[in-house]
This record gives sequence, structure tokens and C-alpha cells, in this order.
Amino acid sequence: MRKTLIGAMVAAALVAPAVASAGVTDAMIQNDAKSTEDILSWGMGTEGQRYSPLKQITSQNINKLTPVWSFSFGGEKQRGQESQPVIHNGKMFVTASYSRIYALNAETGEKIWKYEHRLPEGIMPCCDVVNRGAALYDNLVIFSTLDAQLVALDQDTGKVVWKDKIDDYAAGYSNTAAPIIANGLVLTGVSGGEFGVVGRVEARDAKTGQMVWVRPTVEGHMGYKFDKDGNKIENGVSGTTNASWKGDLWKTGGAATWLGGTYDPKTGLAYFGTGNPAPWNSHMRPGDNLFSCSTVAVDVKTGQIKWHYQGTPNDGWDYDGVNEFVTFDMNGKRVGGKADRNGFFYVIDANNGKLENAFPFVKKITWAKGVDLKTGRPIFDPANRPGDPTVKDGKKGETVFSAPSFLGGKNQMPMAYSPDTGLFYVPANEWGMEIWNEPITYKKGAAYLGAGFTIKTLPGVDYIGALRAMNPKTGKIEWEITNNAPLWGGVLTTGGNLVFWGTPEGYLKAADAKTGKEVWKFQTGTGVVAPPVTWKGKDGNQYVAVVAGWGGAVPLWGGDVAKRVNYLEQGGSVWVFKLSK
Repeated sequence: MRKTLIGAMVAAALVAPAVASAGVTDAMIQNDAKSTEDILSWGMGTEGQRYSPLKQITSQNINKLTPVWSFSFGGEKQRGQESQPVIHNGKMFVTASYSRIYALNAETGEKIWKYEHRLPEGIMPCCDVVNRGAALYDNLVIFSTLDAQLVALDQDTGKVVWKDKIDDYAAGYSNTAAPIIANGLVLTGVSGGEFGVVGRVEARDAKTGQMVWVRPTVEGHMGYKFDKDGNKIENGVSGTTNASWKGDLWKTGGAATWLGGTYDPKTGLAYFGTGNPAPWNSHMRPGDNLFSCSTVAVDVKTGQIKWHYQGTPNDGWDYDGVNEFVTFDMNGKRVGGKADRNGFFYVIDANNGKLENAFPFVKKITWAKGVDLKTGRPIFDPANRPGDPTVKDGKKGETVFSAPSFLGGKNQMPMAYSPDTGLFYVPANEWGMEIWNEPITYKKGAAYLGAGFTIKTLPGVDYIGALRAMNPKTGKIEWEITNNAPLWGGVLTTGGNLVFWGTPEGYLKAADAKTGKEVWKFQTGTGVVAPPVTWKGKDGNQYVAVVAGWGGAVPLWGGDVAKRVNYLEQGGSVWVFKLSK
């Protein structure tokens, strides 16, 4: 990895003005979940709870919630809009498809500046040209790009302060996740698991872009620290070479950290989920294939893996384990909740990785009969693993019908946790797939699947999406609101006893957090596949915002499901609301 701007601090002095004390600090980021006048992190706090204590808008007065302004991203570059805005000092910073970012007046919607990253030909994003948001630190707003770069801009001017290459887009690397900040470090992952990349977590000095450490998430690869001159220093191999991967497949092993991570100051650990092992054909790679389909807890100070928990060992269904690990307090412990793509919800000790509880959050799971709470391992159903092509005719293995589909019981759309109710609000999907394995060999920059699939609706089920209030202590679904189309946007919950979420049909909705009664909805004009946010403006009003724009993986990969929603129109805009007087 080579810095694309030599002398980052010199460049900053040339293109960005000196900034006063209004910059974002580590203390502000650590307090982000409690502060109400800004949003500094993806997850509305690095722990990822997506809870705001604001209660000006309640389940009693929400009928007065009305639009204040809407801003269009413009141009012909629509596609999916999965971004969560961040807000500081009266400015909203919001990313858009095709690696664009805008600075807007948070109360009026007036554009302050726009930065459009120049993308090369040949980028290979697997699942739409999305971007999920930015991070704020000091006077910088930092976001990643589809050609696997990390860009830091001056918050006031939009000028580039530093830029760094993450990896080679021609080898299948890309980046779509929002970075997070932990103790002055900007933490990022990588995308590209369908192209045989090697997953990892990287830490850079947030002010300069200087690499500090890198930790691979495929067993057998060396981690590194970097000195002040950028020289590599070996920092130990991840796991043990060939312990859970036979042969050389670990060298192109996938396990991409494509959704980014969370960070808990109470534990000092960053939690990154890892994607599918490569290739999808599990018969080629016997063993657990660490650290794929896992939650990996990394010590931010050292860049070492402190613990891991693997939800789907030897994954054969593309059940990426990237979903966010949300830390919270339960029964006197600091624990984390994760609604995995494989259909199970896990409650795990955030300090040591011990499994506390596991239960389904979707109603049909075929690949496993449950989770053994003593060993933490799934109880596989061998009959539901896609067949080995070498056993049959060498061209195609036996097809099985599996649920959930590879798009998951939950995918990129983040859930929310309310300390008021003690419940998680999970955007879930009920669907299945026909899946089979095929022979495959690795070729740089080419799709590396070794499988075929068709996503299907479930017989006798008249919905796909379901917003579910899950009790992490009991595993009980306290209430649910079903939806015809798959849910693909995130969730927000507030001290006003509200839960907000969006639907592909174009609605931003709100429900009573305790009862699940729907109390409000607004039609944005295009599908919502992004998480809402809320904050207190300088005028004292509570605002709610959401990015709208249909797209993402469903229309690209959804098979029969995609046909169900092919009438939906694309778009690209931000909607902001407050109570009318």
C-alpha cells in the first residue's frame, strides 16, 4: 500500500485552511451515543446501538412530523443509496452512489460543497455501486471509494487533505463501508469476497492517513505494524497456517470485512464481521476456514485478534458473518448482539467471545437444526449442504433448497437496540434459495464462486420482510410488522418510544417501540435502503433524516424476489423531517 499524496501534512497545509477548536475529538466520538446535537459515527455511536435519547418526537405527537427539506443527489448516477448521514457543527455529510459525498446545511438542505471521486474503468463491486457513509475526525470527513481508496476531505471546503490506496481494484478489491474512529485511528475493512480477495482490518492515523497496523482475517496471513516512516514490522500470523484451511486456498480465502465494524471504548476492542470463504464450493476447502463468517474482536492498540466467534464454519451457503456486532449491558455483563445472515441471533460476551445465547430471528432455517450453546457450534443438517460436483458428473453438484437465502435473514441493513425497552429491532427477511456447487479455479479479478443459485419466496408465506422486536434474554419475538418486499434499510430507535425504518416501497415508517403499533409513514418516492438518523438542531428542534434511493443487492441478485419488486423506481435524495408548529 502506497500513499497517493506524499507528505500528507504538507498537502493538508496547501489545500485546507487551518481549523479552530471546532474539530471532532476522541472524547466527542466516545460520547456520540449520548450527545444529541451531532452524529459523528456510523451507528450513531461507535457501539452501533442506533439509539437516541431524544424524546421531542413521541408516539403521541408523531402525526405532526412533516418534511422540512429534501436534497437530490442529481445527475444520472442513481442506483442504490445506502448511506447514513453524519452531522457536526450544523453540517450534514452524506455519501451517495458512485463514491460521491456532499456537505449540506443540516437545517436548510443548502449544498455547501460536493466531492465526486474519479472512478477508473473496471471497478468490480459485487452488489451495487453503493456507499454506506463517512466518519468525522478533527476537521476531516473520511470515506472509502469503489476503487478501494480512502479519502479525507476538509469539512469546510471539501478539499482533499489526504488520500490512500487500500488495495488493487483490478484484483477485485473495493470498499463500500463507512469507516469508524477509535482512539484517533480510522478503522476500515475491505470488500471483494466474491473475487478471492483476502479480508482484513486496517488502522490508520486519522489525521494523516499513515498506516498503523493491518490484521488479516484469513488464517495464515501475516499481520503488520508500521513505524513512523511507513516500514512494515511483522505482528504475528492470524491463527495458525493450514490449521483450518487445507492446501493453498487460504491464499485467496475471502472473509472480506465489507460492512465495516463497531468499537466499544469499555472493552478497547473493535468488532468486525467477516464474509464468506472463497470459493463458495465448500467441498474444495474442508475445515472451519477461519476467520470467515465470524465476528473478530481486534485490540485497537496492538492490532491483535483477542477473540473470534464463528457462526457458520465451513460455510457452503454464502452466509457472510459481516453483520454488525452491537455492544450493550445485560445481566451485569458487557455483551454484544448480532443478527447473522445465517438466520441466528447471537449474544456474545464482548470481552472474551463466550457465547451467552443463540436463537433464530427468522422462522425458517434449513441448513442447521440449532446452535449448541455449550460448544457454540451450529448443529448442521448434512442433507442441506449443496452437493460435491466431483461426486456426480464433475459439472454440477446436487441442488438443495436452503433457507434463508444467501442474501440472508439480515444483510447490510443495521438493526437498533433500545436501552429503554431492552429490545433489538431487527429488519429480517424470510426467503430461500435453490443452490448448487460447480467446479472453479482462481483467476485474479474474476468471479470466484463455484456455485449457482436462484432466490425463491417461501411457499405459504405472503410476505418477505419483517421488522422484529427481539428479546436478547429470551429469544422471543415480542412483536413484528411484516412487509411485502424485502427490508433492506436500517433501523433507528429513540427515547420517544419510537422505532423508524424504511421500506423498498418508498415509505419511511415509525412504530411504537413497546407495542409495535405503526403510528406514522411518509412516501419518499423511491425505495429506502438506508438507516434513518435523528439529532437536535441548533434551533432546538429534533430532526429525523433518511437517504432514499432504491437499489442494492436485491434487484441485482434477487431472482424471483427481484421480479416481485421490479416496478420500483430508482432515485437519490435526502429527506429531513421535524414536528410542525
